Amino acid sequence: MATDSEDDFMLEDTMDEYSDVESGFDSSMSGNDEGYLDNEADDVAFDGVFSEKQRKKAYQVDYTVHSSSNLKTIQDKEVAQVSTILGLAKEDAATLLRYFRWNKEKLFERYMDAPEDVLRSAGMTTDHGAKSIILAKDLSSNGTFMCEICCDDDPQMETVGASCGHRFCVGCYEHYLRQKIREEGESRRIQCPQDKCPVIVDEKTVELLVDTDTNTKYRELLNRTFVDDNDFLRWCPAPDCEYAVECHIPNTSLTTVVPTIQCACDYRFCFGCGLPDHQQTKLEQPSICVLVKKWLKKCEDDSETANWISAHTKECPNDKCHSTIEKNGGCNHMTCRKCRHEFCWVCMGPWSEHGTAWYSCNRFDEKSSAEARDSQTQSRVSLERYLHFYNRYANHEQSAKLDQELYQRTEKKMEEMQQTSDLSWIEVQFLKKAVDVNVECRTTLKWTYAFAFFLQRTNQTVLFEDNQRDLEMATEQLSELLEKPIEPSKIPELRQAVLDKTVYVKLRREILLEDTAKGLLEGRWGFNVELK
Repeated sequence: MATDSEDDFMLEDTMDEYSDVESGFDSSMSGNDEGYLDNEADDVAFDGVFSEKQRKKAYQVDYTVHSSSNLKTIQDKEVAQVSTILGLAKEDAATLLRYFRWNKEKLFERYMDAPEDVLRSAGMTTDHGAKSIILAKDLSSNGTFMCEICCDDDPQMETVGASCGHRFCVGCYEHYLRQKIREEGESRRIQCPQDKCPVIVDEKTVELLVDTDTNTKYRELLNRTFVDDNDFLRWCPAPDCEYAVECHIPNTSLTTVVPTIQCACDYRFCFGCGLPDHQQTKLEQPSICVLVKKWLKKCEDDSETANWISAHTKECPNDKCHSTIEKNGGCNHMTCRKCRHEFCWVCMGPWSEHGTAWYSCNRFDEKSSAEARDSQTQSRVSLERYLHFYNRYANHEQSAKLDQELYQRTEKKMEEMQQTSDLSWIEVQFLKKAVDVNVECRTTLKWTYAFAFFLQRTNQTVLFEDNQRDLEMATEQLSELLEKPIEPSKIPELRQAVLDKTVYVKLRREILLEDTAKGLLEGRWGFNVELK
């Protein structure tokens, strides 16, 4: 993609007026009045300079954010549908759906072939007519019954049981369910209290017996298992957030799509993987999940320590030794301290073949040392390449953290601008917005280096690096503007410069993300690792 001149994207003076508009740079959400919240309405007006903001970008995905009540509604609809089709009670349909992890197609297929086997496997029986609560005196002709848990045999005692027929007093059954729910966190697969009985206590029985607080906990656990069992649902990882996100991106598409999500709580994360660092920093970044995992592993494990050792040390060429040796002087005549083998540091050949060439080696083409030299060179090149990308990755990560500290200084600058000029509080918000954009660009740039590390060198790579360079330069220029001290006489010029640069930086980021995402979808990128 050809790069564009900054002058083509400067903001006109007419953009000085602000209005609340919806930002066009966040991933679109499906329509769900209760399920999501759009907090971009407070963005300043220069978000609207892009006429194509309503068009979904190549890197954006459709998703819906669900509240707890939404999740309950979805489950109820699924249960009602299965109940109608199979002619089962709703509580039984719910038990079947949870057993099949809400896979209706699999449920219908298996049930039509062997309904009794399916019911048995799901922990159910075909006896659906018995009442749940029955007085003990009504259980047998002689009116005798004893609860096997508490050994109470009061004929006026209320008893309860599942479809298996095992009955216990209401008090013991309620205590058993409360313990399972509140202490053990069970919900969908609570079995009958009878020892070794596989029958599942259905939802209706649980809600009939337990208190309100326990029932609320029970519903929360059912919601959690519903999300955990669904491949297209994921809980928002933000602390104390109770929203879940629905995104129909299959795992097979994660090599071509980066499903970036913004929850109703404003937290952004990747729907595809769930790595904490990935979630916290991936603001519509260009690197796909598999590459991010490989990159983070490469940065965290000991592979680079081994790479350094390989680049700065050599193994003793004695076949029976192979001790690791570090050169600590200028002499090329090396003697292994372990086996006393003498060799040349340069060519790794035996020192006895070197005559009197004590401090130099002209045996570069010696076959016996060619493999050792090649291995050493490859290790150095590999290390230098890794450090090139890692240093830039780490630099932008650190810069983004420092830019976070800039927020506090920006607040003071905004107050100072108000005091030394006629600008209102709304009119000085451009500074905070500029910091937001700068942090986003730092994060994007950070992940472009992780992405580039795995790229094969092609003409497309050159274009990617051009876009990366343009964004990097513009981001640094915006950072410099934000760090400038406030001069009252130059506030209008500074304001216009920051506005212009913010728009330009945002557009450069947009161009890079769009081109990278299209390249993934079109298969233009080649990688030096296997994407699995």
